[in-house]
Amino acid sequence: MNTVYFDHNSTTALKPQVLQAMLPWLSQTAGNATSRHVYGRNVRDAVETARKQIAECVGVQASQVVFTSGGTEANNFAIKGIAANLAPTQLLVSAIEHPCVSRPAQSLAWHGWKVQSIGVDDQCVLDLADAAQKLSTRTGLVSVMLANNETGAIQPIAELAKLAKAQDALLHTDAVQAFGKLPVDFGALGVNAMTVSSHKIGGPVGVGALILDKRVDIAPLLHGGGQERGLRSGTENVAAIVGFANACELAAASLKTRSETQAKLREQLETGLQRLNAVIFGQQAQRLPNTSFFAIPNIEGETLVTALDKAGYAVASGSACSSDSTEPSHVLLAMGVDADVARGAVRVSLGEHNTEAEIQGFLQALQQEVKRLKGLSAVAA
Repeated sequence: MNTVYFDHNSTTALKPQVLQAMLPWLSQTAGNATSRHVYGRNVRDAVETARKQIAECVGVQASQVVFTSGGTEANNFAIKGIAANLAPTQLLVSAIEHPCVSRPAQSLAWHGWKVQSIGVDDQCVLDLADAAQKLSTRTGLVSVMLANNETGAIQPIAELAKLAKAQDALLHTDAVQAFGKLPVDFGALGVNAMTVSSHKIGGPVGVGALILDKRVDIAPLLHGGGQERGLRSGTENVAAIVGFANACELAAASLKTRSETQAKLREQLETGLQRLNAVIFGQQAQRLPNTSFFAIPNIEGETLVTALDKAGYAVASGSACSSDSTEPSHVLLAMGVDADVARGAVRVSLGEHNTEAEIQGFLQALQQEVKRLKGLSAVAA
C-alpha cells in the first residue's frame, strides 16, 4: 500500500531538478570556498551565485543573505545575535512561535532580558492592540512568525513592523512556513531580520538563511574561520546551498498556480471535514493555501494520526512541534481552545503533487476510522 503524504509543512521531498543541480557539487567537484586555487574559486562562485538567486526571491541584495544550517539555527542566530549587541530590555515574541524562537528567547531571561508574549485571537492572528500596549514599554527586539506552522494563519507583520519601528524596536520574522507558499518581500514586510529554510520548498535538509537589514548589528552565533562575512563560521555546504537556490527559483516560478490549486483542494477537504462535524481551527483567518488544522470531537489526535497512517495517509498531530512533548498544541491553547479539544488536533498540509482523488480517499478513510474509533470508545464505556 502506498502512503499518501499530507505533511508538507513538516518537510518536503527533494525535487528532481534540485538534485540534478546539486549532483556536480556532491560527486564531481572538490574545493573549499576559502581556497585560492581554481577549485576553491569555482566553489566560491557557486555559493555567491546561489546567494544572489535567493536574494532576488525575497527582494534584497546578495550581501543581506547569511547561510545557516537551517531555520532553527537562523532563528537562534537572530534572537541571540541581535540581543547580544543590545542593552537588555524587553523582548517580545508571539504566543504561537515555534520552539526554535520561543526557547532561545526564554534563554535570554538569564541575561537580564524581560521576555513577554504577545497574544493572538481565536483565529490564531496576532493581537496588534496587545502588541502596541506591550511595545509602550522599552523593547529591544520583537520576533513574530509570518505564518503559523500549525493553523497556517498569516500574521500582520507589516502592521507590526510599523508599531515596532515607532518604538525603536527591531523586528525579526520566522518566514519558514510562508516562504514558497506566499510572496515574501523583505522590504515590503518592513522587518529587520527574516528566517527562510530549504527543506520546506523541495530543497535539501540542512540549509537555510537569515536575511538581514544592513543596519542591524548582530553578533556571530558560531565563531571560527570567518565564513559568511564573519557572521557564521564553518565550511559552506556548497551542494546544499546550490540546491536551496534552485528550489527557491522553482518555488517562485510555480507559486501562483500551485497556491490556487492547493486552495481548491483545501476547500474540498474542509467541506468534507465539516460533514464529519470537525472543528477547523483558524478557518476565518487568512491562511496558507495548503494548510488545514482540525479536530474530531472526542477522538485523540495522536490516535487518529496512527490510524490514518495505517490506512495509508501521513498527517501530523497537533502536539507541540517538539520531539519531547506530548502536551496539547501551545498554538491552540493560545487561541483559547479547550485542552481536550486541542488534544484531538490533526494537521493536513498539502504539496504540489496531491490530487482531488487523494483528498476524497482521505475523507473516506477518515470517516471509516472515526466510526471505528468511536465504536471502540462506546465498547470501552
